[in-house]
Amino acid sequence: MTGIEQDAITERLDRIIRQVVPEVSTVPKYGGTLYTLRPDLKEGQFCGIFPYKAHVQLAFSLGTSLHDPQGVLKGTGKLRRHVNFTDPHAIDAGAIAALITGAVRLSQQG
Repeated sequence: MTGIEQDAITERLDRIIRQVVPEVSTVPKYGGTLYTLRPDLKEGQFCGIFPYKAHVQLAFSLGTSLHDPQGVLKGTGKLRRHVNFTDPHAIDAGAIAALITGAVRLSQQG
């Protein structure tokens, strides 16, 4: 995956997140960007975008609690789930927006 492809995927995911959550703040961390409504809280993020050599990952902090009717979330960890992207045109904006909405809702409960 080229840097241009990574940038295209990252920018598309960022646009979707900002459309769903216009008041979002970002925090650069862990080699990626965390998205939060509470930047002063250590664990206040609801998702993050992380570029890797072969893909870009959209990770959800409380992914195991998200409603995922399309079955796009992957992972086996205790809480986190993610979606990996290798093509910006393969991003289903509606499905991602629904996951973002659910992740924000979960983050506000804690």
